[in-house]
Amino acid sequence: MENGLHWTLDVTFYEDGCGVRTGHAPQNLALMRRIALNALNLEQSLKPSNRQKSNRAAMDNNYILTVLTACLSQHDETSQPACQSNLRCGYSGVTR
Repeated sequence: MENGLHWTLDVTFYEDGCGVRTGHAPQNLALMRRIALNALNLEQSLKPSNRQKSNRAAMDNNYILTVLTACLSQHDETSQPACQSNLRCGYSGVTR
């Protein structure tokens, strides 16, 4: 059974359909998807699904700025950026 985070990433970003399989690219894309998902969750001006928010951000420059502003406005100097606060990707940062 898949966990909730994987299901959300698959529905929002079609993670299972991604054909990237070599080098560090899969880990890099997984990290970027999680950062994007956290940014979409922090943006509260619209109530549609994260998939709809993602599509709108891809087509509307003003909306992507709203998403980024919501993400970065949560940041203070003593903590890590809010967009990365809930990452659960299991990436250890170890290179091969």
